[in-house]
Amino acid sequence: MEKTVKQNVPAVTAVLTVVSLALVIGAARQLIPKSILPKAPEWLVSAIPHVNAVISLVAIGVIIAGLRAIKRKEYERHRKLMLAGVGLFLLFLVLYLYKVALKGPNPFPGSGLVEVAYLGILAIHMILAIFCLPLLYYVLLLAWTHPMAELKDTKHPKIGRIAAPLWLISFVLGNVVYVLLYLVY
Repeated sequence: MEKTVKQNVPAVTAVLTVVSLALVIGAARQLIPKSILPKAPEWLVSAIPHVNAVISLVAIGVIIAGLRAIKRKEYERHRKLMLAGVGLFLLFLVLYLYKVALKGPNPFPGSGLVEVAYLGILAIHMILAIFCLPLLYYVLLLAWTHPMAELKDTKHPKIGRIAAPLWLISFVLGNVVYVLLYLVY
């Protein structure tokens, strides 16, 4: 399977991106039947945004450490940190999708300029998250299918220099959205 993926990284990236976006849109529009989702107590579902905020903060630290590691040519440390970042992102996403599939997106309770600012920050966060998804899949698939010594000869470094900062900004803006939605209002 690894050989097939290696020969088709762009196509596999496209398929994973489409499936991921379909899941996000399906959850946000509550198209996923609640009957197929595992039951959880209300307190646990209500805790998900707060848990996800912590996951996001940890992911921000991991991504920054991963960027520092690659600048220092600490390739193995970079690999481990970025894989940890992907793991944190997946955990965040599973929890987010579960909550949104059950409850739908939270409406912003504020109004006026604060609401405009909130919606602007949310829009940028969402656009970056959507844009980052194929970039992250692409660099992850390249890293999975190539030995570390070969990665410098692929598009991994070039795409990674774009993906990592955008991914970082998306996480930071996600936390700003959290603060505005759950702590300010």
